Amino acid sequence: MQTTVTKRGQTVIPAPIRRRYHIQEGDYLVWIDDGESIRVIPVAHDPISALRGSGRGERLVERLLAARREDRQRE
Repeated sequence: MQTTVTKRGQTVIPAPIRRRYHIQEGDYLVWIDDGESIRVIPVAHDPISALRGSGRGERLVERLLAARREDRQRE
């Protein structure tokens, strides 16, 4: 997808991207410039609610215990 930048430095976020990332009027975007590329990241209105449930099904406790076992074996 490609957009144009206006004289005022504005551009349009394509509709498929707005829908996919639930970007709405008034939302904030973070611009990250790493010197080689620019990343645009939408900021959730409520970051806590946005992350709720994101770790489900990850078996985090089992992964932590396995990592600790590996650490012990290396010692």
